[in-house]
Amino acid sequence: MRYFIEFAYNGKNYCGWQFQPHSPSVQETLNKALSTLLKTEIDVVGAGRTDTGVHAKQMFAHFDHEEIVDTAQLVKRLNSFLPADIVVYRFIPLHNDAHARFDATRRTYEYHIHTFKNAFDHEGSWYNFHKLDVEKMNEAAQLLFNYTDFKCFSKTHTDVKTFNCDIMEAHWEQHDNKLVFTVSADRFLRNMVRAIVGTLVNVGLGKISVNDVATIIESRDRNQAGFSVPAHGLYLTKVIYPYL
Repeated sequence: MRYFIEFAYNGKNYCGWQFQPHSPSVQETLNKALSTLLKTEIDVVGAGRTDTGVHAKQMFAHFDHEEIVDTAQLVKRLNSFLPADIVVYRFIPLHNDAHARFDATRRTYEYHIHTFKNAFDHEGSWYNFHKLDVEKMNEAAQLLFNYTDFKCFSKTHTDVKTFNCDIMEAHWEQHDNKLVFTVSADRFLRNMVRAIVGTLVNVGLGKISVNDVATIIESRDRNQAGFSVPAHGLYLTKVIYPYL
């Protein structure tokens, strides 16, 4: 039987979602915990990658196992076994061809910035004390809807067949000294969100104009786009499937 697992994690202590030799990953940590409790080798397949230091408020993965009689009890045992920075919410039995990565139709990320030094936010939000023109940043964000090819925001030397993404949501919201960028798409390229945010921040700083963002996207050149903002402000917040 195939099971989906819904969970969340703080990415501070991990090299990202995907297994890497000699570095702790979320995938490896989950595999070890599930394999121990279920007394068989478990290899989970995630909804996608997150880079070193990136967090997930909602993430899904799937694995195959014989019928689990009491999934609620397994959730309790697993949460007791896992480190404090990973939490499991539920197990969902599904048809055998369900796929956590390929079946996801929409993913949403948030990027968090705080504009006044905060002793409690520094590990989960990027501190940027420069004055930002949020109105212009939102104006520039709307240009993303005019395009599908986002090679300019992709990490170089990435092995993908296409740089096309369908962006469905992109906007900034500010509450006092906190600024959050929300972006949703059917898929994201490696480093894409952090590069988009860096480019939009450059608009907010007055380093480039709103119209320059269109020129950057059309260039398909990563060197033309903005810097990659720090990973610790980035959160995967939602993954949508047609059957959940």
